[in-house]
Amino acid sequence: MKKQQIDNILTAMLESHEGVSDLVATVDKPFQVEAAGVLKPVNLNPPIETITPFQAEVFSLNLINSDRRLTRDLIRGGSCDLSYQLAGKARFRVNTFSQKGCYSTVMRQLATRIPTIEELGLPDAFKRMPKERNGIILVTGATGSGKSTSLAAVLNEINETNSVHVITLEDPVEFVHSQKKATFNQRELGHDFDSFASGLRAAMRQAPKVILVGEMRDRETVEIGLSAAETGHLVLSTLHTVDAGQTINRIVGMFEQEEEKQIRIRLSDTVRWIVCQRLLPKVGGGRQAAHEILGTNLRVKDTILNGEAEGKSFYEIIEASRPFGMMTFDQSIVDHYRAGKISEETAMSYASRRGVVGRMIDSVKSERGEKTTEIEGLKIDELYSKKKR
Repeated sequence: MKKQQIDNILTAMLESHEGVSDLVATVDKPFQVEAAGVLKPVNLNPPIETITPFQAEVFSLNLINSDRRLTRDLIRGGSCDLSYQLAGKARFRVNTFSQKGCYSTVMRQLATRIPTIEELGLPDAFKRMPKERNGIILVTGATGSGKSTSLAAVLNEINETNSVHVITLEDPVEFVHSQKKATFNQRELGHDFDSFASGLRAAMRQAPKVILVGEMRDRETVEIGLSAAETGHLVLSTLHTVDAGQTINRIVGMFEQEEEKQIRIRLSDTVRWIVCQRLLPKVGGGRQAAHEILGTNLRVKDTILNGEAEGKSFYEIIEASRPFGMMTFDQSIVDHYRAGKISEETAMSYASRRGVVGRMIDSVKSERGEKTTEIEGLKIDELYSKKKR
């Protein structure tokens, strides 16, 4: 299997369905694509009903293209990350990994054009983030939830409005920012620096105002990121957590117990926004992003410092701070339901607190004049009351 054959397969996969986001090659399955969150098989010519271990290995190694670092990572660590360019058609973020003695490959298609905050329909809080001058902004969520896309939109807004030096540390570079008002230097793990911690440490000496760290993977990276935020830089990064409270706990958990108080003080001083993102099935096809957004105020700082307690959890603080740009997942979900973007079933299945969402949906139905219950035909049992008398 040569590069030209690989490119032909990738082209056929991209053109097989509308809205392809991921390409998947796994042994004993056909080549598959993910469209609107659903895996679908791809018909190739000549047909490949199931991928053999040899085909999967050749496919993976062709993408790696004899790169020594990537080969070493794959053999020693069991997986490797890289980028791949399909000339004139698409760019991909690629992860090749070992499973049951065979190789599998997942390729995420990267947008060739950077979307704006308005085009993505992001909440108003995202328009305030590019105006921050220092501190930390974290976008969290599961893999494939659109974290990198949302951060790219924020950086694009900075690029359009601010004359600042921006350094990005990525694995690999996903969105290529053109030189507009801001000056961008985009560095890729493995090619331009050897670890996020060393790249971030070097960035401190490269006079940036804004630093994007692809992922806060370990304690050392978090510690240097906090130092950068404390010294007047705006640091943007991602974490794989599901909500704001878990994000704070995950960062605190990276440090020793005797360091907890100090790290909580540093977080309370530097955190500006924590955005958690999920993708929900949209009515009529496609996906809709729902967000939990935590900003900063005295109640938030106090809860970061002392931890959550009854009556002052992050959920309750966010819920009460809607006028200040914050929102819970449940509020975001109900907003999308009210706008007709998602179904009631989807809203309930993705809710953080189903009872809360159920009541809010009933309120929306009442506003529309719709029924809020399926129970009908109830009446007072007059005979029962007569018998009692």
